[in-house]
Amino acid sequence: MSAEREIPAEDSIKVVCRFRPLNDSEEKAGSKFVVKFPNSAEENCISIAGKVYLFDKVFKPNASQEKVYNEAAKSIVTDVLAGYNGTIFAYGQTSSGKTHTMEGVIGDSVKQGIIPRIVNDIFNHIYTMEVNLEFHIKVSYYEIYMDKIRDLLDVSKINLSVHEDKNRVPYVKGATERFVSSPEDVFEVIEEGKSNRHIAVTNMNEHSSRSHSVFLINVKQENLENQKKLSGKLYLVDLAGSEKVSKTGAEGTVLDEAKNINKSLSALGNVISALADGNKTHIPYRDSKLTRILQESLGGNARTTIVICCSPASFNESETKSTLEFGRRAKTVKNVVCVNEELTAEEWKRRYEKEKEKNARLKGKVEKLELELARWRAGETVKAEEQINMEDLMEASTPNLEVEAPQAANAAAAAAAANRTAIANMSASVAADERARLATECERLYQQLDDKDEEINQQSQYAEQLKEQVMEQEELIANARREYEALQSEMARIQQENESAKEEVKEVLQALEELAVNYDQKSQEIDNKNKDIDALNEEVQQKQTLLNTTSTELQQLKDMSTHQKKRITEMLTNLLRDLGEVGQAIAPGDSAIDLKMSALAGTDSSKVEEDFTMARLYISKMKTEAKNIAQRCANMESLQVDSNKKISEYEKDLGEYRLLISQHEARMKSLQESMREAENKKRTLEEQIDSLREECAKLKAAEHVSAVNAEEKQRAEELRSMFDSQMDELREAHTKQVSELRDEIVAKQHEMNEMKDVHQKLLLAHQQMTVDYEKVKQEEAEKSNKLQDIIMTNERREQARKDLKGLEDTVAKELQTLHNLRKLFVQDLQQRIRKNVVNEESEEDGGSLAQKQKISFLENNLDQLTKVHKQLVRDNADLRCELPKLEKRLRTTMERVKALETALKEAKEGAMRDRKRYQYEVDRIKEAVRQKHLGRRGPQAQIAKPIRAGQGAIAIRGGGAVGGGPITPPTSSVNS
Repeated sequence: MSAEREIPAEDSIKVVCRFRPLNDSEEKAGSKFVVKFPNSAEENCISIAGKVYLFDKVFKPNASQEKVYNEAAKSIVTDVLAGYNGTIFAYGQTSSGKTHTMEGVIGDSVKQGIIPRIVNDIFNHIYTMEVNLEFHIKVSYYEIYMDKIRDLLDVSKINLSVHEDKNRVPYVKGATERFVSSPEDVFEVIEEGKSNRHIAVTNMNEHSSRSHSVFLINVKQENLENQKKLSGKLYLVDLAGSEKVSKTGAEGTVLDEAKNINKSLSALGNVISALADGNKTHIPYRDSKLTRILQESLGGNARTTIVICCSPASFNESETKSTLEFGRRAKTVKNVVCVNEELTAEEWKRRYEKEKEKNARLKGKVEKLELELARWRAGETVKAEEQINMEDLMEASTPNLEVEAPQAANAAAAAAAANRTAIANMSASVAADERARLATECERLYQQLDDKDEEINQQSQYAEQLKEQVMEQEELIANARREYEALQSEMARIQQENESAKEEVKEVLQALEELAVNYDQKSQEIDNKNKDIDALNEEVQQKQTLLNTTSTELQQLKDMSTHQKKRITEMLTNLLRDLGEVGQAIAPGDSAIDLKMSALAGTDSSKVEEDFTMARLYISKMKTEAKNIAQRCANMESLQVDSNKKISEYEKDLGEYRLLISQHEARMKSLQESMREAENKKRTLEEQIDSLREECAKLKAAEHVSAVNAEEKQRAEELRSMFDSQMDELREAHTKQVSELRDEIVAKQHEMNEMKDVHQKLLLAHQQMTVDYEKVKQEEAEKSNKLQDIIMTNERREQARKDLKGLEDTVAKELQTLHNLRKLFVQDLQQRIRKNVVNEESEEDGGSLAQKQKISFLENNLDQLTKVHKQLVRDNADLRCELPKLEKRLRTTMERVKALETALKEAKEGAMRDRKRYQYEVDRIKEAVRQKHLGRRGPQAQIAKPIRAGQGAIAIRGGGAVGGGPITPPTSSVNS
């Protein structure tokens, strides 16, 4: 391309320094301007505390955005369009003007920063280039927040990873890429990304960036005539500023953000120091994701410009010195830049021909040197004029390159054995028929070279296909490995759950053992009571004689006792029936009362009181459970009512505070407008004073010229007196107006301070409301967690019951199988014993020793199997005894869990209704913003929009085009 400029292979990082003016807070605090700018035409040095720093360019506080762009970044546009990589990033402490330098005010021709200006320049250069060039431009926008890469164009991608391509160049995998065809498309992408970027308020900056943002522009161009392809990447990085917590007052989340920001900037400083040292073999790029992304920009294949932004205030002197030291070290770093070019087949062929010619030339040189060496070895002294001069040999071999190249390629072996006579004959003239033969041979050799080139191209294409297949297979293997790891983790999780289930079963068995011990103790107590009753019966027998004297009364008492026993039996029966109904209502499935009622008819009178006591105990237990449930429900209802009242109060207060904030903001705007009007009036009066001063100077000059003439003096005196009187009147009026304006400005300033105080109070109240709302949300989350815990406990117990049932079935099956095997084994053993008896009758008395050992072995196996069978029978009996107890306890637990689940579900539904009212407004705002961005892009896929150079701005939307000149139709490549 004609505008392409040469860049050396080794290029130093360009470092420019920019100082901002003192801000209002620094002026109020009395900070001094500690930076000095030595008088230099080049404006490339700075002095602070007696130390001088040299950079490529130094911008004073009054430097405009346009000047900064022209000096620091404008030259990189042509480099990117010429196929080079470029990087521009701003470095400095917080509130030093980095975001203002990189972005500024997009759309304002004066205040816009480097990014919007460089975007406009890229498209303007494209529109002025050759018509046969076609460009494809795509952009991506992401940030590094809390050491995680977050896509600003797709907020669902919150932790992207950094990978390397086949050339070992790092890139962010999975970042969203948008094809653009005009500056407006780029600005829409930037605005969408800025709306998703993290910012916060600190003591030093009201709009402090809390992340490093990276805006990547990827430009690919193709020459439609010779199919030459170039590509260039431009990284535009806005770094977050380094912070001192003592100055920014960061706390909470803002403090964590500051820690991560300082950590990544420290890693960047370590990389710069290692590169500047030059002796270190290891560069710590992998210490941070920021340095990993900028690896090619720091010591790699990129033309890098660093804009270090500094504060001139004495309050920030130490931070400013640290920033200047960083820039000084970065200036010593060297990058090795080269063009990112995709060579065509013709270019590869030309390179091949060039290398082949060079090879032939070198072979000829070697042949002549070998001849001269042979002469020296033969003892012949070669004269100085006959010795081969390397420079003359190279110049002489260049004109005959076309003839020497095929000869050297075809007869390399014969040339090594040539002698001095052959070399002399080569310089003689060639006959006509020899020339024709050589020309035919050259044509044949060129044809063979063309065939070989075609074969090489086919082999390279086949190798590329094989490489793609290998990459696909590697990707499939990687996916299989990931699936295997996922299955392994799932298996480990299932094993952990199995272990936890086993632990729960052990706990249940332990509880059952405790219940058995308690039962034994109660049985012992009952035995003791029975013994006491026996003793009492003996005493009754001893006093039987006393009862005989009162036989009549005893008979009456017996009749009355029988009648009362019948009544008590009926009452107890009714009571137990009612208890059974209540128990079925409270704890359905509990059959303890029904069993007692069925057994009541068969009990004697001595057990009535005992059953009555057990009934009373059961009633008290049910009352206690009912009271507990009622009390919990009442507590849940009271908590829900209180929460509803608090939420309604918070909503009212929040609405009032929002209204007050909007009113105060309107008043502040009106005050600012009145201050602007007062400033305009002041400027008008100052202009009038300047004009009057100019007239006074003119009159004084006229008075000096006409001083000779007396009449003119008298007139001048009259004019002077008139002019002085007019000046006095104007001076008095001006002084009066200035004093009035100053009083008005003081009043407005006082009123603005009051409004700021009120605004700050309202902000604090709003933050308190937000904290209270978060507390309510946390309480609701705790309730939800408790409900989930209860549900999980219920599921685990149900799973334990199922596992016990499955274990019982398995044991029964194993026992049946073992029984069948035992029968078969006994039958087989009996048959073998019969055969052995028959054989023993026919054999000698001693018999066969092997058969005896076999019989003893089978007998031992039979004994072992019998023991195993008995042990399994005992285990099965124990499990059958424990199973009813476990089922009963499980039923009780399930009923209790269901009751608690119902109560918690009602409380949760009430809390969720209140929570949804608060979430509705936030969701509505988010959905409106998302729909706005989707409306800009449309739901269709992102289609690559080629840009033809030399045709001016062409608007392309959805594959269509409006504008003059031919337009290349959009390609079919779709952004993934």
